Amino acid sequence: MLEDIPTMDDFDFEGKTVLVRIDINTPIDTKNGELLDDRRFRSHKETIDELIRKKANIVLLAHQGRPGDPDFTTLEKHAKKLAEIIDHDIEYIDGIFSSFVLKKIKNMNPGDIFLLENVRFYSEEVLKRPPDVQATTFLVKKLSTVVDIFIDDAFATAHRSQPSLVGFPNVLPSAAGRLMEKEIRVIDDILKKPKKPVAFVLGGTKADDSLKATERALENGAEYILSGGVVANIFLAAKGYRIGEPNIEFIRGKRMTEQIDVAKGLLNRYEENIILPVDLAVDHHGERTEISVSELPTNFMIKDIGSETVKKYTEILKNSGTIFAKGALGIFEEKNFTFGTVEILNAIANSEAFSVIGGGHLVAAARELNLKDKITHISSGGGACISLLAGYRLPAVEVLRRR
Repeated sequence: MLEDIPTMDDFDFEGKTVLVRIDINTPIDTKNGELLDDRRFRSHKETIDELIRKKANIVLLAHQGRPGDPDFTTLEKHAKKLAEIIDHDIEYIDGIFSSFVLKKIKNMNPGDIFLLENVRFYSEEVLKRPPDVQATTFLVKKLSTVVDIFIDDAFATAHRSQPSLVGFPNVLPSAAGRLMEKEIRVIDDILKKPKKPVAFVLGGTKADDSLKATERALENGAEYILSGGVVANIFLAAKGYRIGEPNIEFIRGKRMTEQIDVAKGLLNRYEENIILPVDLAVDHHGERTEISVSELPTNFMIKDIGSETVKKYTEILKNSGTIFAKGALGIFEEKNFTFGTVEILNAIANSEAFSVIGGGHLVAAARELNLKDKITHISSGGGACISLLAGYRLPAVEVLRRR
């Protein structure tokens, strides 16, 4: 898979201005704005250190959150955190491609590192369009005039066709960064001959990504899809369960009501392979209360899978040969609703399967539980990792291929 993708070995960086797309999107404490996990920052250290050694001028481009979400914020604190990790000054610039920013980049001194503002503050960044169209955006047209080389090290967002990810390789010499290179190599090795049966554990809130992965994974012969989080709620609704107004409203708020119809189509074709919760934990006035799915609808928020579901999923995972997991099974940030995620992570760690996990909250949970050494591979990306493992080609990887 890497044979026709340029890497950093293909370039001389000395004296060049290099634009590096990284992914330092991280869980944030919305009460005080503190960054809760530095794993993604550390994952880019090798790429940035190498560019420093090779005397490049470095311009970093990244995002945080999505418009409208509580973690959608500036990258000022990210610049400070990344500077600590690489032990090098990083200047945060509160702009993306204004004349001020372009002039700053043109006048960079050797050894300078800039982190530009959250690229999703720019409206065109959130549009999904083909790479050749993204190359015509103002972001790409403006920044490409003041940099020499583009390096994509943002594996975690490689499944998205957005300007900062797929536009620059159309107009600049480009290559995969060291993190991107490592992730592709590891997953390529896994895909060559996965040990059967293959189980996917899909949780979290990004149900659209998970449903796409579900379809491709089942088409490619995966035996089990174990669902949790919003993914499970959507499947339950698709199967005809009335999950209750608070939970439907949450799905509406995430603009994912159309995913219920997508889930119906998947259940019509693969009902035996898609495993749904048999019980759930709801937030009953601040307390964890478990209910059977037969007791739905509920007037309370569903925040975790229940004990019987954990037993059912654990048995499947114990007998699996390969396990891929993305996203927490419940609201892991709330102590009453960590149970499902903790138990399923323990089941993965204690299995004899080849295991891969991805996604910020799930990986943070594995680290907190000291399970990272029992997982075969911890990916820097959730959606990208699962999409690639399910058999999709990633737009940001495909656009790097030598033409």
